[in-house]
Amino acid sequence: MTSTLLIIQIILAIAITIAVLLQKSSSIGLGAYSGSNESVFGAKGPTGFLAKATFTLALLFVINTLALGYFYTNQNAASVTDNIVSTNDSSIPMAPAQNNGAPAIPASK
Repeated sequence: MTSTLLIIQIILAIAITIAVLLQKSSSIGLGAYSGSNESVFGAKGPTGFLAKATFTLALLFVINTLALGYFYTNQNAASVTDNIVSTNDSSIPMAPAQNNGAPAIPASK
């Protein structure tokens, strides 16, 4: 299930990228290279259609992201640390006492 959702996620990401790049901006962007498709989408041109398409694709992308996260979490509910088997039952040895070579302080009388 997660592999199918992951493929859909990649397709949606590519579709959103294309829809955003085809929209007109202040510098016209890649919409100038799309030809005269304004007559196909009506008098306003593709602006309204591409805005609605981008919103729809973005909504599908968010829903797919949430579903992918939910199914991936349910599929991998066990932690890696749950599978660790302790084969060494010995205790951790104590660190040796540090002797820095300084003489001991004499006891007072």
